[in-house]
Amino acid sequence: MTTQADDMGRARRISLAFFLAGFATFSLLYCVQPLLPLFSTEFGVTPLASSFALSFTTFALAFAIVGAAPVAERFGRRPVIGVSLCLAALCTLLVPLCRSWGVLVCLRLAEGVALGGVPAVAMAYLAEETPPARLAAAMGLYIAGNAFGGMMGRVLTGFLTGLFGWRLALTGLGLLDVLATAGFWLLLPRPRHGQGVTLVRFSAAENLRAWGRHLRRPALALLFFEGFAVMGVFVTSYNYIGYRLGAAPYSLSQSVLGALFLVYAFGMVASGMAGRAVRRLGYGGGLFAGLVLQFSGIVLTLGGAVWVIMLGITVLTIGFFLAHAVASGWVGHLASGAKGHASSLYLLAYYIGSSVVGSSGGLFYHDFGWDGLVAFVLVISGAGLVAALGLARLTRAPAT
Repeated sequence: MTTQADDMGRARRISLAFFLAGFATFSLLYCVQPLLPLFSTEFGVTPLASSFALSFTTFALAFAIVGAAPVAERFGRRPVIGVSLCLAALCTLLVPLCRSWGVLVCLRLAEGVALGGVPAVAMAYLAEETPPARLAAAMGLYIAGNAFGGMMGRVLTGFLTGLFGWRLALTGLGLLDVLATAGFWLLLPRPRHGQGVTLVRFSAAENLRAWGRHLRRPALALLFFEGFAVMGVFVTSYNYIGYRLGAAPYSLSQSVLGALFLVYAFGMVASGMAGRAVRRLGYGGGLFAGLVLQFSGIVLTLGGAVWVIMLGITVLTIGFFLAHAVASGWVGHLASGAKGHASSLYLLAYYIGSSVVGSSGGLFYHDFGWDGLVAFVLVISGAGLVAALGLARLTRAPAT
């Protein structure tokens, strides 16, 4: 028989374990982003081809998220998450050994497949194994680990690259995430509820019907597009800002370019303010505010002074985190039944936006420079603003 103190201690272990899982997942996923200009130089590839090191990973992740749930049902959530993190860290440790661009991209693709096992089942495990009174805190710590990992993976890689080169930098990050994975495995207690599985074994036809119901609802379809748009604009801007600031007249060092990602801290604060924004402005108003900030930040990056460009990146980042937090919450609010299916569609669109838009931006940057890239992402951001207006009208109507 367990005591309340035992339950609290168990909940703390689960929370810390998933903070480490979130950190490892997103530091491994985004660690190559500050290295894209270096990849272009070393492997002799265009900015478009260089972006494949990230876009192929997020594209594979998008579909792996959908496919990982049945695997977790067969083998259990705890081992699936642990094995996923180990395989992803191994892929990162192999990347520095690559002398061929094609092999490097294939390893990053495999890493995306491996990482799909974490977000696909982490929240379900938390909901199953965490006491209701501690669930919000546990979820919050997991999401904080995601954001912190995304930031520190970029910052540490950029900083270490400036000192030791990108191959040693990725080796160091891979080893750090092996330690994070070991910490996850040691901290996470065995599930009390069998395998920790709560997912119903739907047939393929039932899954397709559930996804189809969500896609036929115009408001949800527009929200899925918002995920595609805000993530596409965000990743595209970060993919190529290093090319601009690393070249003349700025010629910033790799360490300084890596430090650029510290503005993520403002985004983490903004995501925490999403609930307050929804209470004051409603879902539609909160989403529109985030989109306007993102649009404005993009425009500011057209400035010539470094501080104006940095201000633009900061405003863009705040807008992205606010819009994403509101949109993902709105999906759960609007979905009636099969909410997990609705969330998976949102994440699918979100990561496809990262991969497709993130790589397509390379064509515009290569042919037209930063101004051409800005024009491209402003069109997508503007489409997001139009979609937000459509959402506002739909959700005021009796049926959505």
